[in-house]
Amino acid sequence: MKRLATFITLTFLCSFYAMAQIKLPYIISDGMVLQRDVKLNIWGWASPNEKVTLIFKGKKYVAVTGADKKWIISLPPQKVGGPYGMRLEGKNSIVLKDILFGDVWLCAGQSNMVHQMRIHNITYEKDIANANDDQIRQFWVPTATNLLGPSSDFPRSSWKKATTESIGDFSAVAYFFAKNIYQKHHIPIGIINASVGGTSIEAWTGEGGFKDMKTVEKTIAENKDTLRVNQINHLADVASKPKLVSNDKGLTEIPKWFEVGYQPRGWRGFYLPGFWEDQGIRDLDGVVWFRKEIDVPITMTTAPARLQMGRIIDADKVYINGKLIGETFYQYPQRRYMLPIGALKPGKNLIVIRVENTSGKGGFVPDKPYILEANGENIDLKGEWQYKVGEVFKPFAKAGPSRIQEQAQPTALYNAMIAPALKYAIKGVLWYQGENNIGNAIAYKKLLPNLIENWRSEFGQANLPFYYVQLPNFGDMRYLPTESGWALMREAALQTLKVPHTGMAVTIDLGEWNDIHPDNKKDVGERLALIARRYNYGEGNLVFSGPIYKSSKVEGNKIYLNFDQLGSGLKTIDGEKLSAFEIAGEDKKFEWAEAEIIGNQVVVYAEKIASPKYVRYAWADNPVNPNLYNKENLPASPFRTDQ
Repeated sequence: MKRLATFITLTFLCSFYAMAQIKLPYIISDGMVLQRDVKLNIWGWASPNEKVTLIFKGKKYVAVTGADKKWIISLPPQKVGGPYGMRLEGKNSIVLKDILFGDVWLCAGQSNMVHQMRIHNITYEKDIANANDDQIRQFWVPTATNLLGPSSDFPRSSWKKATTESIGDFSAVAYFFAKNIYQKHHIPIGIINASVGGTSIEAWTGEGGFKDMKTVEKTIAENKDTLRVNQINHLADVASKPKLVSNDKGLTEIPKWFEVGYQPRGWRGFYLPGFWEDQGIRDLDGVVWFRKEIDVPITMTTAPARLQMGRIIDADKVYINGKLIGETFYQYPQRRYMLPIGALKPGKNLIVIRVENTSGKGGFVPDKPYILEANGENIDLKGEWQYKVGEVFKPFAKAGPSRIQEQAQPTALYNAMIAPALKYAIKGVLWYQGENNIGNAIAYKKLLPNLIENWRSEFGQANLPFYYVQLPNFGDMRYLPTESGWALMREAALQTLKVPHTGMAVTIDLGEWNDIHPDNKKDVGERLALIARRYNYGEGNLVFSGPIYKSSKVEGNKIYLNFDQLGSGLKTIDGEKLSAFEIAGEDKKFEWAEAEIIGNQVVVYAEKIASPKYVRYAWADNPVNPNLYNKENLPASPFRTDQ
């Protein structure tokens, strides 16, 4: 009994002291960047009625926790500078070190804002190797959701400096934005990166951003019923288990198909890159194996090597000489696998790739690098390979409800990844999102302004700068005028410029037809930086945007177009005739048009259209050569006049 009493006493004391500890949110930590020139909040938790003292620059600031165990201390505005230390005292003490005062930018959106420098380590190899920017820091918000309401803190994370050791974790867009501003103004830049791939704007919007949207409000209310959500997900999981025709023969046969001792029989020819649906296999979802023998010179075996296999749809495992050297579980990342010394041998080497695809075309995306590199030499891997089907996934009729994917639910990401930072003073917001909303682009015209208003309200900054990326070109080019969901999304972004204190980076020239995650992140970040430098860093004469459509006037069989953001004047970026202009009469049947720059106007006409009324420019998912720029080499935004 005495031992039990001692245990209970110790347990009580441990609980008491744990409860009594001052606790800070993870964002208030060593190495943080705090917003200069504004009143600052430092907050956290402690036991009820506990006195918390903050000591900074020789001054003391005091708060007492309420019954809710929360406390908050306000610091007066601070000038740019650092590093500084800060001490908090209560029943315990916390010392914060290496604090900078500069500008803090909240960077949010989906995968193109996520994409870290390490994913683009070939394109930005020198930037990574030379990174030594301890005045640029990032707080990476771990992915989290909350359907019940705003969270009080982020999952565990910390501030990191933009040095070679940690730069790989930095958002590439955010880093190049910060670097451009720091190089020009030498002000410390803090990045709070809250972004998640494959997410919609609704998930990033707080509950107050859905006023008069009854269907969404109903969904938010229903999602707060945790029992209901769990029941639906359980039924969906039970109903959605696929039934397979067979197991993967490439792994069940002995020897396995990737092993060196395996003797291939029944394999067929395949030209890589390409998709198997285009090379004689129809409507196959399943596993397909690919193999190729290559001759490697001895000079390529004495150093580490890099295997680039472009992009593969969907998942892959790559074996060299019977050993697994890398794998990727979904289609979007570039396949760049590092091989240690010894992975290759002089002479014959066997590459085997297992590709698994569950829908659509499976295989190897064209117009990407497929190459083996080592010691300054390379081997081109495009061309003839062999393939064999290892497994076929049998189609099945899904019964029961669909799973409630939390990341897709309205407010879920806002609650967990934005709300915990609302008391943290920021300079502004950078937003790169929209790919996931292509299917409801018209609604985006309301959703994006709503999100901006919602965030400004919640941060308590009515004029919070909000700068965003207009989506780049993507997909197949079409050589006839056509409708386009991507163009509608760009139009929604363009119209959002009517919201005060917003800015838009046009990227219609920075995309890739075959990659929704284009490699050029530097120009995106730097175009966002131009906007911030113009409006927030005193560069009042800086040209920060390409031409923006303003108005039009019909004169005879021609339409005269006027633009804002002319810069030093209009030009074509390639020195050729203007292209990507369409024209139509009252019937809105668009034809390709001739277009000319005359002074600060563009004149558009077509022989077939005697009485023109409407013009479109770069109106396609991936427009063919949109070449209207200003003389500062910034591209014109796509637009239409037929709204």
